[in-house]
Amino acid sequence: MKLFKKVYWLIYPILIIVFMWIFDFVYTTDSFPLKIGVCSVVAFILSPRKKIILTQTGKTKQIKWLFLKEPIILD
Repeated sequence: MKLFKKVYWLIYPILIIVFMWIFDFVYTTDSFPLKIGVCSVVAFILSPRKKIILTQTGKTKQIKWLFLKEPIILD
C-alpha cells in the first residue's frame, strides 16, 4: 500500500494507454479524437478518487477506488 500511496496519480494515464490498446483490438478506427475521448471517459470512471474529509483531528486526504475494500488515508 505504500507504493500505491506514492503513485496513485499514475493510474489514470496508465488506464488510458491500456484502454487505447484494447480499443485498437476491438474496434479499428482512424479517428484519434474519438478513440482518446472514449478511452479517457472509461479511464476516468475507473480511476481512484482523492477526497478531503473532515475528522475530529482535522482534515485528512483519502483515496477511494472501485477495486479497494477500504479507503486509504494519506498523511
